[in-house]
Amino acid sequence: MRGGTSKGAFFLADDLPADPTARDDLLLRIMGSPDPQQIDGVGGAQPVTSKVAVVSASAAPDRDVDYLFLQVGVEAATVSDKQNCGNLLAAVGQFAVERGLVTAADGETSVRITMVNTDGLAVSRFATPGGRVDYTGTTAIAGVPGTAAPVALDLADTEGSTCGSLLPTGRLVDEIDGLEVTCIDNGMPVVVVRAADLGRTGYESPAELGADAALTERVQRLRLLAGELMGLGDVSAASVPKTTLVAAPRAGGAISTRTFIPVHPHPAIGVLGAVSVLTAALLDGAVGHELLVRPAGEGPLRVEHPSGFLDVEVEFEPGADPPRVRRSTVVRTARPLFDGTVFPRPCPPVRDH
Repeated sequence: MRGGTSKGAFFLADDLPADPTARDDLLLRIMGSPDPQQIDGVGGAQPVTSKVAVVSASAAPDRDVDYLFLQVGVEAATVSDKQNCGNLLAAVGQFAVERGLVTAADGETSVRITMVNTDGLAVSRFATPGGRVDYTGTTAIAGVPGTAAPVALDLADTEGSTCGSLLPTGRLVDEIDGLEVTCIDNGMPVVVVRAADLGRTGYESPAELGADAALTERVQRLRLLAGELMGLGDVSAASVPKTTLVAAPRAGGAISTRTFIPVHPHPAIGVLGAVSVLTAALLDGAVGHELLVRPAGEGPLRVEHPSGFLDVEVEFEPGADPPRVRRSTVVRTARPLFDGTVFPRPCPPVRDH
């Protein structure tokens, strides 16, 4: 299924091995990793297309389904559950209806989803005329051609989802490797740094950023140091924290972004990454706050990224000190791409020694 600007393989939990090691081995073979082209599997040869969603009915009375996100490495034989994915989240509710885990209402269906990776709650709302999922619509999102039906995602319990607090270092601003940064976690651990402080405009294309070896080396060094300060330990083999370069908006939005996952430039921006970056920009004194442009009135703010923009709304608890996030809302689109049987490559033969 495509969810937002990502796509991945969706599985019922009962169809995969219960043992995580056996499950991960199977997923690597299904996706075709490790191989930069994933030529012997169904992966798409980049992080945003090498993803897996594992969905099951929830035992909790106030939740409908549980969603475990797994990031499958492309060139490395890794499967990580250390982060959420807000883009694939946009397709979880529809998958749950299609697989009979949730009964759709006539008109609109709301699905309460546990994001297993962090135990956060998301409520997905989408059109179900006649009790069937309608994927057609006129909503366009940047980074995806054409239009589809909108999916509203209301996010709660995302503050400190991985690191334990909104500001994992306990400070609005840290100096790391000679750079001023804000370390933030509102659904995704992110290191926010001004593009100008890295000698970049913040408007470069992903291809330009990816070809800049000195920059990617600096990003890796920065996130390794930040990971320790954020309580994540050694993140050399992890996909978090992400690093986002921010600049003043130039296309009518609130702030411009360029994101690395973890050192590969993102063609757009992740949903929860955008939520975290905008949260930081809304905090007076944080890195990027001085770049934020806020239009008059209430409503979502537009986060610019290489493919266009993502509208995000973040609501804080009034008067809370330190700041606390009440909820966040984004709108995505999703649709099924294929339903069938996948043939994983065989396990390598076991040799006696």
